[in-house]
Amino acid sequence: MRIDILTLFPEAVQPMMDASILGRAAKKGLIEINCVQIRDFTENRQQQVDDYPYGGGWGCVMMAQPLKSCLDWVVEQAGPGRKRRVIYMSPQGARFDQGHARRLVGDYDHLVLVCGHYEGVDERFIEKCCDEELSVGDFVLTGGEIPAMAIADSVCRMVPGVLSDPACYMGESHWEGLLEYPQYTRPETWEGLTVPEVLRNGVHRDVDAWRREQQLIRTKERRPDLFEAFQPQTEADRRTVLRLTGREPLKYDCRPATAEDIPDLLAITGEASAYMREHGVDQWQDGFPNEAVFRRDIAEGSCWLFTHEGAPAGVVALCCRPEPDYAAIEGAWRTAEDSPYATIHRTAVKAAYRGRGLADEMMQLCEDLSLGRGFASVRADTHADNRAMRRLLERRGYVCCGKVTLTDTIEHDPVRVCYEKVF
Repeated sequence: MRIDILTLFPEAVQPMMDASILGRAAKKGLIEINCVQIRDFTENRQQQVDDYPYGGGWGCVMMAQPLKSCLDWVVEQAGPGRKRRVIYMSPQGARFDQGHARRLVGDYDHLVLVCGHYEGVDERFIEKCCDEELSVGDFVLTGGEIPAMAIADSVCRMVPGVLSDPACYMGESHWEGLLEYPQYTRPETWEGLTVPEVLRNGVHRDVDAWRREQQLIRTKERRPDLFEAFQPQTEADRRTVLRLTGREPLKYDCRPATAEDIPDLLAITGEASAYMREHGVDQWQDGFPNEAVFRRDIAEGSCWLFTHEGAPAGVVALCCRPEPDYAAIEGAWRTAEDSPYATIHRTAVKAAYRGRGLADEMMQLCEDLSLGRGFASVRADTHADNRAMRRLLERRGYVCCGKVTLTDTIEHDPVRVCYEKVF
């Protein structure tokens, strides 16, 4: 990896690049970092590199010619056949992160980092000569030297051989979008603070599990934006994320609902109705489902109440009679017209239990009952804007079959999209 830093202050930058780990790597020939003085490529005796901006304004702007001449010289010195990237250090650029570092070290073997100064550089140089602009944060510095040093360091430490082992950087902050776990060294106890026991017991499996959990905990506490974007790749990570976000699956009980449960059923569906209204879903907005609907479900034995530690948590209805409206589908069901099917209705989860695995348990119950009763398939309908329900159905293998218009409802928007899962 060769990095050329185009700067007005090479004497300030080069010593830092020649020190410590990067300096040792350069002596081994693993990397090459050169700081090039832009003034050496001016075309006047004054070595002028800047001038007043067209249109007026504060300060001066770096001229395109010295920058272009400097760049041309660097390219010539590096030689042909290089996979090169010219990057201008700019507060207007994309924010540099570990993903950028991995891309640069993986895709290129020659980076040219251009350090602006004063009020910036002539836009024509950026348009003609630079491949991209990068920023190290939403703030402004007096020049691009500090960002250039940061980017060079971040990239070079991932060049093979610079660090003793890839594990040296693969377990660090930001490698997988997570922050690094806490680190400790001797003495075991310092000013009343003791190294966690798990790190002292010598069981590598336990140490690895603790460190991974600490990465997730720290990221959630210190960088919630990173935690929100993190996608678990292992079951252990998924369980930890669910626990940290209060969404760990709970244990539920279910039973057929009775008339005494109607107030709880209405409270659950009332919460669901309000939730959908807040999210722009025009479903269950006219007092539906009401007491009469639940009394009918209970009389038919199709209504099920789910509880957690005795508290009402969710409701679902599995109707075993044919739905007259389904015969007029705009589309086609996956099973024949005379094939027996069950229908899932009135799926609702109390607010305190959303995201805690209850919806899947209710769907599983309905599917198990349908299969056990000899139905060829199970069907469901929902509002087109009810993306949460549609995602749930599709994730569980239901296929969208078309649309129907419900007649046995008091709702003002009776059009529903239909799904079917064949056993």
